[in-house]
Amino acid sequence: MSQFTVNLLQGSISFNFSISAAEKLKQEIGLLMESLKEIAIDAKSGGKPTPKKAMEYQHTGDVFFEVFCNPNIYGNPFSAKMLITVRDDRLRLTSEVELTRLMEDLDQYLNQ
Repeated sequence: MSQFTVNLLQGSISFNFSISAAEKLKQEIGLLMESLKEIAIDAKSGGKPTPKKAMEYQHTGDVFFEVFCNPNIYGNPFSAKMLITVRDDRLRLTSEVELTRLMEDLDQYLNQ
């Protein structure tokens, strides 16, 4: 199992993360991106956006890793931020990370 590094607004965190878990997270982010694109299209057309389901990803391995994003509060994918939590029995870190940054970190991890 490889170390996955998430770059935060200040600093970073690394933890063991399987390739299959990373691929599942990438799929979830893909669905989130579709929701964000639909919201942006609705905003441009002047239509009332249909509320979209929040993204909630959870993975339990050496640590518990959770990613949450409510797409309804962002106008486009480039402004979206994700709330991440990494915890175990001794430590809990909750922070915000930009969606585009998390996507880059994930792609880098999957391509190594």
